[in-house]
Amino acid sequence: MSSPKQHGSNHLPSLSTSRSKGSAAEDEAVAWLESRGFEIVERNFIAKRFGEIDIITRQAGVWRFVEVKSGQGFEPLQNMTRAKIGKLLRSVEFYLKVHHITAPFCLDLIVVRDGEIDYLPNITFDL
Repeated sequence: MSSPKQHGSNHLPSLSTSRSKGSAAEDEAVAWLESRGFEIVERNFIAKRFGEIDIITRQAGVWRFVEVKSGQGFEPLQNMTRAKIGKLLRSVEFYLKVHHITAPFCLDLIVVRDGEIDYLPNITFDL
């Protein structure tokens, strides 16, 4: 006898499905940034122990490190905790050090919901 297939709300999306949705949101974010004059420098930079930076861009002499959040059925901003911001800042510091960058920088957030983009610049301002 074969085991029954699971259906319903207990089924979790596969990691590859989540990654492809995240990649699609990042593609939307890149297109939005480029349409507003941001120069895309790099995507998906892995900072060893610290984590990943989704998008690295420059605009008007400022390096902007952009985290992209998306989701359906929940508020994507709930995943943006102080701990996550701290980890991102360590990744940014690693990137700046490795590339010998001393120019001004900030950490930005883009939230993608149903094709709509919310851009929150300099999210570390209130920390």
